[in-house]
Amino acid sequence: MNLAQRLQAARGGPAGATPAPPAPAPAVDRPATAVPAPVARPVVAPRAAVAPRAAVAPRAAVSPSPAPPTDALARLKDRVGKALFERMGSRMNDPSMAEDALRAVVLKELDEVVEEENVPLSAEERQRLTAELADDVLGYGPLQRLLDDDAVSEIMVNGPDSIYVERSGKLQRTATRFTSEEHLRRVIDRIVSRVGRRIDESSPLVDARLADGSRVNAVIPPLAFSGSTLTIRKFAKDPFRVDDLIGFGTLSPEMAELLQACVDARLNIIVSGGTGTGKTTLLNVLSSFIPDGERIVTIEDAVELQLQQEHVVRLESRPPNIEGKGAITIRDLVRNSLRMRPDRIVVGECRGGESLDMLQAMNTGHDGSLSTVHANSPRDAVARLETLVLMAGMDLPLRAIREQIASAVDVVVQLTRLRDGTRRVTHVTEVQGMEGETVTLQDAFLFDYSAGVDASGRFLGKPVPTGVRPRFTDRFDELGISLSPRVFGAAEPAGAPRWER
Repeated sequence: MNLAQRLQAARGGPAGATPAPPAPAPAVDRPATAVPAPVARPVVAPRAAVAPRAAVAPRAAVSPSPAPPTDALARLKDRVGKALFERMGSRMNDPSMAEDALRAVVLKELDEVVEEENVPLSAEERQRLTAELADDVLGYGPLQRLLDDDAVSEIMVNGPDSIYVERSGKLQRTATRFTSEEHLRRVIDRIVSRVGRRIDESSPLVDARLADGSRVNAVIPPLAFSGSTLTIRKFAKDPFRVDDLIGFGTLSPEMAELLQACVDARLNIIVSGGTGTGKTTLLNVLSSFIPDGERIVTIEDAVELQLQQEHVVRLESRPPNIEGKGAITIRDLVRNSLRMRPDRIVVGECRGGESLDMLQAMNTGHDGSLSTVHANSPRDAVARLETLVLMAGMDLPLRAIREQIASAVDVVVQLTRLRDGTRRVTHVTEVQGMEGETVTLQDAFLFDYSAGVDASGRFLGKPVPTGVRPRFTDRFDELGISLSPRVFGAAEPAGAPRWER
């Protein structure tokens, strides 16, 4: 059977019919395939008996890429969006226009553009179109619904077609997408411009924040090879309190009572943990224990802390301008804060030479300071502080640095993100001093891993006291701060009041 017979059989003609030699081929709708076929593929003749070639055609509809289907409403949205941006022009970035006034202008122009399209839309379709375009123009585009979802704690954009979120400590891919790389870049520009930052080819990565304090990091090409990358770590609209952390299992009531006593006694506390373990959240909770009558100075790369006290001064570092000048570092702010008459200094994170200035402040009368550091254990936190002090460029002997740390830091609180997605305080450790060349540590609380996990894989353990009474409790007695005996594992007298915040 030659190729012409196979083509006729595939189209449903009688298998035994003998078509005319190549002459009738042009009558078929696909002359291009009939002419070169006898020369191009003579070897495939044995496959004539395999009829399902026509049945394989539906495979063309199965696309290997997860590109979303484009419906008529999506095409209409694209046209209306372009027309709206053209009509708004420079008014989109007018700093003198209030948010409410800009929203009113955008909605008015949007209604006119939709009317000009003269497309019949139901009330539901019109509402959806208006909401999505308003998000594109005034909000953060397709990310707005994820930002409004309280169950989402983190948003990760890996290019316009790939968006992941974190829910309950687990990563999930979403169906949300940007229409193009340009659409994603517009949203990134809108985020960073609102906090006075910039991102372009000369400065292709930036740290910023949203209006609610959520942390933002953006990287654009050429550094981001697969498309612009955006990471948003959301903060709770209502800041977590100590009772919330106890309910989550992050803290135990006994641990919370001890940490409140440490803040009241003006001990210097370092919160240690890896990325995404909840260090800033715990720092917020610890700062809530600071009495209202004290002056607090907070120093951060991007303002994230949500202190509830009235007398708070918030300082934020500044990157260099387009000429590479004008940078104000965390270290500059720490030095300046010492001249601002602070009762407490709270540094969002020590990650460089400012650690030396922070330790010196703790050792020169600024007790009760709080900060965070990236480390995996209390011992690693001490070693990390040593490394950060060396980054200050001072040629200090290692023993002198360790003596500074042992004298300045009183308590290290270690946070760990367990494999079930929960964040737990696994250590509350006292820094006791120096023995020879080593900084001595003593655990007051440890997480009990021996309790195992439940059927869903969640850890059943909780932080338990080691039974060792820290030396800093002597200061509690001097200041009249009392702790219940159960904090350190002792039996509590009958009828004793439970700890309450």
